[in-house]
Amino acid sequence: MKYGFLCPDQLVPTEEIDPNRVAALEVQILQAGYWTAPIMVEKDALLVMDGHHRLSVAKRLQLSTVPVFLLSYDLVRVEGWRSGEIITPETIFAMARSGGKFPFKTTRHIVDEPLPSCMVPLEHLRPEWPAGHASCVASGAGASL
Repeated sequence: MKYGFLCPDQLVPTEEIDPNRVAALEVQILQAGYWTAPIMVEKDALLVMDGHHRLSVAKRLQLSTVPVFLLSYDLVRVEGWRSGEIITPETIFAMARSGGKFPFKTTRHIVDEPLPSCMVPLEHLRPEWPAGHASCVASGAGASL
């Protein structure tokens, strides 16, 4: 499976984040100098499936684009992290439509085969990078929820 690139502002978060985790992840990404894990995104509505903390880091770093996997709930199973909590794609879409967010670590998205990592230099994700390399794409972006 190949990753593509989208603008962070196009992505729709569905969970709250832990600010301490964002800060630690930001340090880790800056020290590495590379973006190594694409964000999992629902392909039509651009809902973040996995990568809410990485999305927050991208916004803090003012990146113009981030690596993403565009996936469908036909290929991704979802469940709750907490015992007895029932999470379905429908509940995720409903939360997104409401404008709300689930608490931190509510949804768990599972793919049958591990998704590949990437090694994209951070400078390739910044606004000043030459047009056409990792620019924002509109493939299905902004589809209604």
